Amino acid sequence: MIEIRAAAATDAAALAELAAATFGLACPPHTTTEAIAAFLRDVLAEDNFDVYLADPDRLILVAEEGGILLGYTMLAFAEPTDADVRAAIGIRPTVELSKCYLRAETHGRGVAGPLMTATLEAARARGAAGSWLGVNQENARAIRFYGKNGFVVVGAKRFLVGERYEDDFVLERAL
Repeated sequence: MIEIRAAAATDAAALAELAAATFGLACPPHTTTEAIAAFLRDVLAEDNFDVYLADPDRLILVAEEGGILLGYTMLAFAEPTDADVRAAIGIRPTVELSKCYLRAETHGRGVAGPLMTATLEAARARGAAGSWLGVNQENARAIRFYGKNGFVVVGAKRFLVGERYEDDFVLERAL
């Protein structure tokens, strides 16, 4: 049975392993293995998750089955610092859906929907009126999923992976 729960401080290592297994799935085909490795090292390593889990302005939810993390989301409760995002979104107070990743073998198993529902409910419970996210413009699967969950394209921004900037759509939805 799949359980959706808030991540605990003891989940940092498992989250880093999960990030290593899932981050590359969201990258465009031209992303190099070196760029993915650098992002994992600099942003999604165990030490980073220790910091994220201790941050009161972040919330990480996990989907777990039999003690194995299948997916996770991360909410960042703060006004966006990126000028393109600030200009694109129109609902305040807002929360960023900063991460939303699932293991490839869980795709199509009905894990993503409940994880997203719980994530948006948690955002609403913390007082957010809207949620936004950035998604690579070439990630058609994710764009379809977010659209099914009420997100619409409201702008664009750039996202650095390794030494290359990628083009992301900015999506937003009311909560």
